[in-house]
Amino acid sequence: MSLEGKKGLVVGIANRDSIAFGCAAAFRAAGAELAVTYLNAKADSFVRPLAEELASPIVVPCDVREPGQLEAVFARIRDTWGRLDFVLHSIAFAPKEDLHSRVVDCSQAGFALAMDVSCHSFIRMAHLAEPLMGHGGCLLTVTFYGSEKVVEDYNLMGPVKAALEASVRSMAAELGPRRIRVHALSPGPLKTRAASGIEGFDELMERARARTPEHRLVSVEDVGNLATFLVGDGAAALTGNIEYVDAGYHIVG
Repeated sequence: MSLEGKKGLVVGIANRDSIAFGCAAAFRAAGAELAVTYLNAKADSFVRPLAEELASPIVVPCDVREPGQLEAVFARIRDTWGRLDFVLHSIAFAPKEDLHSRVVDCSQAGFALAMDVSCHSFIRMAHLAEPLMGHGGCLLTVTFYGSEKVVEDYNLMGPVKAALEASVRSMAAELGPRRIRVHALSPGPLKTRAASGIEGFDELMERARARTPEHRLVSVEDVGNLATFLVGDGAAALTGNIEYVDAGYHIVG
């Protein structure tokens, strides 16, 4: 699964346990050169040492809620590399009060913010990446099984991830003629900083472990291995998929 000569953007690294870092480490091990973003000045101190491990020549801030920041990331890539082969979008957010409430009780503002950060930002990235992918490429985002089935305490993020998956299919159809492939990675429950915001997440992890055919949880390294295959040339015939990497969690009723 060589990625020698490929250049990619990774958005969403928070720390070493992040899905985004697991993917970035696998991309780099396969030979890719990476641009890495961090959320803000507070996150910089956690992300920059990891970016140094990855030998990333581009390390820039990116808060998709801040006007112009996402556009600045792609402008830097255009000016430095002139092209882009793949993007990993691994960000999601919902206000705590909306995330911990019933879906029918969430606020309009909270729902809109969760949809903007967790879903529409991926569409924006695709729009900005397209001109840099003149020879084709791959766009990846991250979803969860709670998009298609009701998962206790996943709440608002269920419909948000469902919208993200629908967007993946539409984007794959629209960008296919440009040989730009689009997928959503669907890992089983992982103990990341973002996931820790879900109420009762430890119980969710244990239920998932018991439910999977292999009675195990997946790791960020497992996710990284799948992501590396998908952005590589060996997956050139695949697009528009929800790619499960969950030890079989999704097949058990």
